[in-house]
Amino acid sequence: MRPERQHQIWRSEAGSRLWLSGLIAAMEHAERPEIRRQPVAPEIMVELQAQLALTALSRSCQISILRH
Repeated sequence: MRPERQHQIWRSEAGSRLWLSGLIAAMEHAERPEIRRQPVAPEIMVELQAQLALTALSRSCQISILRH
């Protein structure tokens, strides 16, 4: 699914609940000791950092727009 489409889905209440459910499931999986012992692949870390940077940029732009 294209990122633009994902963003539109997440704006709906049902989409937000689905996204949050997925996040909770991922966190529960990641907290398992056998999973926590495994190293994280460098390419996954790069993708994660890029995604977090986009999220932070998106939020700062929205806040900036609201203030002006």
